[in-house]
Amino acid sequence: MTRHLSPRRPAQRVMVGGVAIGGGAPVVVQSMTNTDTADAAGTARQVFDLAQAGSELVRITVNTSEAAAQVPHIRDLLDQMGCAVPLIGDFHYNGHRLLTDFPQCAQALAKYRINPGNVGHSRRGEDQFAIMIGAACRHGKPVRIGVNWGSLDAGLIVRMMDANAKLPQPEEAAAVTREALIVSALESAARAEELGLPHDRIVLSCKVSEVQDLIAVYRELARRCDYALHMGLTEAGMGSKGIVASTAALAVLLQEGIGDTIRISLTPEPGGDRTQEVVVAQEILQTMGLRSFTPMVIACPGCGRTTSTVFQELAQSIQAYLRARMPVWREQYSGVEEMTVAVMGCIVNGPGESKLANIGISLPGTGETPSAPVYVDGEKVTTLRGDNIAQEFQNIVDEYVARKYKKR
Repeated sequence: MTRHLSPRRPAQRVMVGGVAIGGGAPVVVQSMTNTDTADAAGTARQVFDLAQAGSELVRITVNTSEAAAQVPHIRDLLDQMGCAVPLIGDFHYNGHRLLTDFPQCAQALAKYRINPGNVGHSRRGEDQFAIMIGAACRHGKPVRIGVNWGSLDAGLIVRMMDANAKLPQPEEAAAVTREALIVSALESAARAEELGLPHDRIVLSCKVSEVQDLIAVYRELARRCDYALHMGLTEAGMGSKGIVASTAALAVLLQEGIGDTIRISLTPEPGGDRTQEVVVAQEILQTMGLRSFTPMVIACPGCGRTTSTVFQELAQSIQAYLRARMPVWREQYSGVEEMTVAVMGCIVNGPGESKLANIGISLPGTGETPSAPVYVDGEKVTTLRGDNIAQEFQNIVDEYVARKYKKR
């Protein structure tokens, strides 16, 4: 399935808790909470939900003394829930103080995220970047040096723009800004190493909000270094726009073997489920053949032959059921995430697609005989009829999983 993908870019392996990033490890899915970290119980619950959805690393905001004080309690609560997902601390402006004043917070986190543009400037002349790297060194933690288009170091961009203006043929401002992102990340990483942070504890990211800019930046960043790279559009947006933009950018880079960990920064709808960003990240990786997370549902789009909504409802319900069952199946069975299930709406492609899937059902289209043949590994095993097709098909899936996949 991966034969058409470019070879993975060789990157230095970084261990974050028990999760490997880079060095040939599978691309890792990350997410971030949007709770007030000072609310330990609420934050722990959202971290748990994100981890259950499949997030392998979860970042939390650490922006106040109250938040920093709660980080060890959040870690304890997660451990009590049986959730070992590593926590990443997101620091801006005052991270040097929080990491110094709250050593238990610094120890409880598995990784720190530092934005060079938002490290801050001390009136007392403190080297705040050095203080944060020093904390990482003392506690043996890796660091993501995360440069962001919207908070690029002002001094750096001014210097580079001035230098560009003096050239016989100046570059466009966007090109200079992209270069500034890369320079900021690489120079900050080099400085971190000078301060004692090992090469294999550094992850880089250069976040932008436009697809073509992200592709250009990461291609060049990958060419210039072997650090593990975290990728994702920043401020991707809401709904289909955010999903499409993130997919368009990351698919190109992943196809070229670039990227070691990803996050889909979706703006949730009011009251929306935060775990959607995890599902989208998984689906990008799975549909590209890079990883498998949950059984894939193949369903036809419908046409004039399928005026009935039965196949749509069944496809929706079985997809929700498979995802809901995966936390349990993942612990019990090996390989179940690679299963394919076809839910088809008429006789045209229904039987053929059903035979190609591990389990498939071909529902009747308009005017067709009201029966639904079911295929298992290419062979017809039964025909379902009546009002209880959904539950009967679900039972067939359960029986297949228990019989087909090896118990752990």
